[in-house]
Amino acid sequence: MLASSTPGRSRRLNKTQKLSVAGVSALGAAALAFSLVPAEAGAETSTQALTAAPVVVADGAPQARTVQASIIEQHSTAESLVKAADAARAKAAAAKAKTAAQAKAKAEAAADAKARAAAAAKAKADAKKRSSQAASRSVARKPVYANNLDGWIREALAIMKEKGIPGTYHGLHKNIMRESSGNPRAINNWDINAINGVPSKGLLQVIKPTFDFYHVAGTPKDQYDPVANITAAANYAADKYGSIDNVNSAY
Repeated sequence: MLASSTPGRSRRLNKTQKLSVAGVSALGAAALAFSLVPAEAGAETSTQALTAAPVVVADGAPQARTVQASIIEQHSTAESLVKAADAARAKAAAAKAKTAAQAKAKAEAAADAKARAAAAAKAKADAKKRSSQAASRSVARKPVYANNLDGWIREALAIMKEKGIPGTYHGLHKNIMRESSGNPRAINNWDINAINGVPSKGLLQVIKPTFDFYHVAGTPKDQYDPVANITAAANYAADKYGSIDNVNSAY
């Protein structure tokens, strides 16, 4: 307390000074009240604390409302920041989930493509294996004919069937026996063909020009070859007589 200039008397505060002191005290009380309000308290609690201690400073302006508005504004700003942070976290989580989903989809697509490629390769390998097995069975089923008259006739008949040349086992056999007695090396050196320099040869006694003209592809070009001789003669007989079965004498 300041000493008075007049000894023994105390200086009294004028009206303006009193109001200033009252204002400062009220502001201090208001600040103390705000510091005691819990963080989660709403604007209503803060408003009640402020209205409980109205403050008027020297110029007479109501400062309590200004302080209350500032606190409400700060609270609103804090809520906005919290909401913005939550929104950012949600956006980041959504982006992360989207990236993970895309990576999963890509991995699944790659796995599916790999599985399809493996299945296609397996199918191709299986088809090749089946083809090879079929070829092997075909080779295994190919008949092996005996190297004798019966075998030659049967092999010739198989070729004739493939080429569409008519004839039967009986028709071939009877003409072979009459012409050469089953001797594939038989040759006629005394008939008119022999005199003309083109003797008849082989199982069915075919001359060279006839053999060459009616030769069946796939057989040896040799008059003495049993199968080639039979098929060429049967081809000739089919052209001239309809079938070797229709030949009952020299032809």
